[in-house]
Amino acid sequence: MDMKFCKSRYINTVILGAGVAGLGAALKAREVNIEYEIFEAKASAGGLLDNFVIDGYRFDNAVHLSFATEEKVRDIFDRTPYFSHSPDAVNFETDKWLKHPVQNNLYPLPAIEKVTLIESLIHRPESELADNYESWLIHQYGNEIAKRYPMRYTRKYWQCNANELSVSWIGNRLRRAKLSEILYGAFTDDTPNDYYAKEMRYPKKGGFKSFIQPLIDESIINYNYEVTEIDLSGKTIKFSNGVIISYENLINTLPLPLFIEFCGANVPTSVKKSASKLEATSLDLISVGFNKSIIKDLWFYIYDEDIYASRAYSPSVKSSDNVPDGCSSLQFEIYNPGRDSQYTVQELKDNVIYAIKKMGIASDEDIVFLHHKRLPWGNVVFKKDMEKYRDIVREYIFDNQVKSVGRFGEWDYLWSNQSFLSGYSSI
Repeated sequence: MDMKFCKSRYINTVILGAGVAGLGAALKAREVNIEYEIFEAKASAGGLLDNFVIDGYRFDNAVHLSFATEEKVRDIFDRTPYFSHSPDAVNFETDKWLKHPVQNNLYPLPAIEKVTLIESLIHRPESELADNYESWLIHQYGNEIAKRYPMRYTRKYWQCNANELSVSWIGNRLRRAKLSEILYGAFTDDTPNDYYAKEMRYPKKGGFKSFIQPLIDESIINYNYEVTEIDLSGKTIKFSNGVIISYENLINTLPLPLFIEFCGANVPTSVKKSASKLEATSLDLISVGFNKSIIKDLWFYIYDEDIYASRAYSPSVKSSDNVPDGCSSLQFEIYNPGRDSQYTVQELKDNVIYAIKKMGIASDEDIVFLHHKRLPWGNVVFKKDMEKYRDIVREYIFDNQVKSVGRFGEWDYLWSNQSFLSGYSSI
């Protein structure tokens, strides 16, 4: 839809952002017959669930697999034919591959290292009074396992030390290790999969975005509409193309700090300060195309500090539709503590080539290309007291009759199904 010829108009309900949360809000608006339109800054919909194609190789914006159980979500996602994968992830450390979760699969390690790790687990503190992620990890796994694995991974993925994080975000993402499980996995590699989801679904064709394509097709979306100014009292939004939209109801999916920035000088200083305290990672993606079918693992975690990426996944394992016949692919995720990358594009590509060789994945002649893409917003970081600052911002937005939804609108650790429901329940 192109409305650029109309420089000023009124819409009952404006939705900022055509990611899965915005699409969820639009669906509910259609169901209850509310006039709405979505305004999307980019030329395509999907947000973090969008994808891109390089020389016939399709890549999602970072790893996406669905394990939704909610009936409303499944009703939409299951319209798309999908593959069902077992969540069999692996971990790489130094020169060894260990099954996931790593603490339950110490079998490949030398005996002396197993003894050190298990002995520390036995002597882990029993007190559950953990006020930060580091103390929580030590309580769960003991000092040695915590230091060697999750605390190292935290520095790469969350871009901070574990003692800087709260514990409010964990939920069922991590589980307390049982001594019997640790011992069993130290003696054999024939261990059960204890991942928090038993099935990972992925579309047969078109990438993860295909799950939400029905929502995109049914929605009223204005593309290339980049917000420049929001007047909350006047209930108007100005876009970079000069269009001004008046609204009765506003649903926001933009990151809270960005939304507050667009609201300008009228925002109270306390709210601006609180918004500035909200931290999120950004993401560099290095996507790699291979000229043969050499990738077998769905995704893997990387603990070594000399490899910048914290994890990688294979689009070609998720679906062969993502690559040309007989080929395969990987995408490496490198996180940054703010909006800017820590590395040059060439440094990132060189490090990925180094990682591929160190991990024994492929050789130079197997690589067709390396492609770089930046995602300015990755994950909300749950530093201690984050919720206090977030609540100040959310209360201000709510008091101005705005509903803020989705991962960055709610400022929460939401998966795609949760983000959809966040938007859907806002109307």
